Amino acid sequence: MVKELQVQGVFAENTYFYIDSHSKSGFLIDPGAQAGLIYDAIVRNGWHIEKILLTHGHFDHFGAAELLREKLVAPIYIYSPDARYLTDTYLNLSANSGEPMTVPHYEELYDGEIIRLKSNSGFYLKVVSTPGHTPGSVVFYSPEERVAFVGDTLYQHGPGLTNFPGGNRRDLEDSIVNKILTLPDDTLLLSGHSSPITVGEERRILLG
Repeated sequence: MVKELQVQGVFAENTYFYIDSHSKSGFLIDPGAQAGLIYDAIVRNGWHIEKILLTHGHFDHFGAAELLREKLVAPIYIYSPDARYLTDTYLNLSANSGEPMTVPHYEELYDGEIIRLKSNSGFYLKVVSTPGHTPGSVVFYSPEERVAFVGDTLYQHGPGLTNFPGGNRRDLEDSIVNKILTLPDDTLLLSGHSSPITVGEERRILLG
């Protein structure tokens, strides 16, 4: 089960809950802001968040993560190349946001790693490295439910931005063509700042 909650910090951002409907346990993905709003949704639905997952290290995707880590007693995970972003306000873009942010407590993920629930080992996400927007941007992919959380690597009608520290246009294009658009056509792509779209629809837009 996937639920989306749009939060508002400096930017509007899509936070996602990926929940096992049987155990009501699951993952919280990219809690960008408004920790109280996110926490209330979790409590109201009776969900148990086992892990907080970050698609990349920009502050608009982790702004509520540290507070929620404490309240939920759930560790934060990020792909290793972006780990340094969490403690560097220049790299994570929060230095000029009016509220510099860091995340001092986190654990590192690796490309190809399978992230499973403790309560249901059959419920999982795969880490797919998709550098370009940042060096450590990833997609969290569920082949079972045909859904991919793509962060800012790809939006509804085009690629993500690369004009930030560590961004690389060639890497981004390679990630999109060879990692995302090779997923099954009916895979739903869920981004940080746009509406959902399937791989097949996105491929037709980008490649014709």
